[in-house]
Amino acid sequence: MARATQERAVRTREAILQAAAEVLDENGFAGASITKIAERAGSTTGALYFHFKSKEGIALAVMRAQPDTIVPRLSSVGLQRLVDITLVWCWRLQRDPLLRAGVRLSVEQGAFGLQDDTSFREWAGIMEECLAEARAEGDLLDSVDATEVAEFVVGACTGTQLHSQLMSGRSDLPERVLRMWRFLLPGIASPEAVSRIKLDLERGRVG
Repeated sequence: MARATQERAVRTREAILQAAAEVLDENGFAGASITKIAERAGSTTGALYFHFKSKEGIALAVMRAQPDTIVPRLSSVGLQRLVDITLVWCWRLQRDPLLRAGVRLSVEQGAFGLQDDTSFREWAGIMEECLAEARAEGDLLDSVDATEVAEFVVGACTGTQLHSQLMSGRSDLPERVLRMWRFLLPGIASPEAVSRIKLDLERGRVG
């Protein structure tokens, strides 16, 4: 009985989080009310407040859920995994409300009183792990600082998606990210590693 109750609570939280992402994606933080979110989830405001203490708490959960929409879809390692993270991110950002809302809130959070860099730091940490794998395989140039590269890629992707959103509604985001890698890879990877990396838009279309 206890296990069934726990599983039901997990499903309820996931449904609320998904509904919140959809409402936040459509309306932004200011236009997303607790009532709207509860209605979209087919739940009650009481259930919502059981799982999330405030609308700000929901926003933080949505922002921090971003890696969960990408990482489980990956099977590559090292530098290819790092590239694939960004390609899947481009693809999912055009289609997944949870990821899209998380990105939007992360960029706009200052407007509603939050200053939380957890999602940025988590992405950088994930990317740094990919670079550590690449270094172990001898694919990184000796002069490369993995922490600096990871932080640069996070910042570059953040800025690139904002520019793409303005210019094309993000329809050209994958091409812009591929262009970034064509410039960046020769500066961080050995020539042999660069020749092996697949810069293929189709790698983003997983799951």
